[in-house]
Amino acid sequence: MADVSQKPVTSRRALAAGEIQLGPEAYAALEADQLPKGDPRPMAEIAGMQAAKLTPQLLPLCHPIALNRVALHCAMVPERSAVRVYVLAEIAAQTGVEMEALTGLQVALLTIWDLCKPVNAALSLEDTRLLYKSGGKQGEWVHPQGLDATAQSILGLQ
Repeated sequence: MADVSQKPVTSRRALAAGEIQLGPEAYAALEADQLPKGDPRPMAEIAGMQAAKLTPQLLPLCHPIALNRVALHCAMVPERSAVRVYVLAEIAAQTGVEMEALTGLQVALLTIWDLCKPVNAALSLEDTRLLYKSGGKQGEWVHPQGLDATAQSILGLQ
């Protein structure tokens, strides 16, 4: 593990996002609340939060940290029959929260997969990325492709 003992404690935030492509039939079933196992979005929110908290147990060299907040937002994307998931993780610590946001995102997307697979087994995860991070020595960083309106709203930048 990296030695962070000499780093100052700063407020840090990380926002990750990705999509799950459902296909037209599963997307329509989700919108109509007719998936056999129920609406996956609330379950994905809980699963994503749990996963973010468990990140140090899953990634061998990740520091155990006490998260201040994990927030998850699902946005329907009708033009792609997809759900876009955003995970925001926050902490005041000597190390960042990027891996917690990304781990929470992946498990949230997999939870949606699990609840949609009875309708369509040909699902896919797409466009997973870190969109934003702040705090620490490097300050604020934004993905080179920028932030969409939803990401800006989640971060309070609009």
